[in-house]
Amino acid sequence: MKYEGTVYRPPSEARSWILQATIGCSHNRCTFCSMYKDKSFRIRKTEELIQEIHEARRQFGKLTRIFIADGDALMIRNEDLLSLIGELKSTFPECQRIGIYASPKSIHLKTEDELKRLNEAGLGIAYLGLESGSDDILQMVKKGETSEGIISAGKKIKEAGLKLSVTVISGLGGREKWEEHAKETAQAVNRIRPDFLGLLTLMLEPGTELWNQVQADGFTVLSPYEIAQETLLMLKNLDSPGCVFRSNHASNYVALKGTLNEDREGMISTLENALADGDFKEEWMRRL
Repeated sequence: MKYEGTVYRPPSEARSWILQATIGCSHNRCTFCSMYKDKSFRIRKTEELIQEIHEARRQFGKLTRIFIADGDALMIRNEDLLSLIGELKSTFPECQRIGIYASPKSIHLKTEDELKRLNEAGLGIAYLGLESGSDDILQMVKKGETSEGIISAGKKIKEAGLKLSVTVISGLGGREKWEEHAKETAQAVNRIRPDFLGLLTLMLEPGTELWNQVQADGFTVLSPYEIAQETLLMLKNLDSPGCVFRSNHASNYVALKGTLNEDREGMISTLENALADGDFKEEWMRRL
């Protein structure tokens, strides 16, 4: 397979075959992100991608899950994306799910009818980064979108019949805005009602703009204990029945998983017990 640079995918797509239909991220300005910095965003030719699909069939045989990368593959023109999905479904009729990374911008550029057509063709799930529900924090990290814009994008995906997985980042507001981050992010999630919610922990990467801000004392990173406090406040404000919640990524200090709202109290108890034990070490700080 032909891959350019480092290829990223969501944790839940660990066993999926990855079709790199776009190179890089269409936005690529977030201060906390080190992904795709070695790439300029572009969309690959459909003919070339169809050849890779056929090669994957010869090489791997049956595939049950496929993920369309890179960072914002939903930017592909709808007719071309429909062609790709159609080719994937006909080449791998056993495929159970096709996923894709999406941004608020790429979602808003498509009509609801276009998104419905993608779903009907076989696109099953879209991954959307909310990061924070606070407009101040979104502006601070140069997300390029308001909370309202991300909320409406998420609702649009859901209304088109697609499954939606939303990601938020613990600690993104720093010590200065941790309560705002927890409460307003929970409120945004409650309005979107995603099918899946993944809570990652901020990991500082050398060379990123946010890393430089920390070195200049312009951003105070939360300690592991403070991250747990913030997560607890967020959980107490979450009200999104049926949403599968995961906070068990390698970046997380306390592993949590369950379905909202039925498992919320159990996860709150887990966090409260962890905070009461106080077994958090400063060397766990997520700095690479």
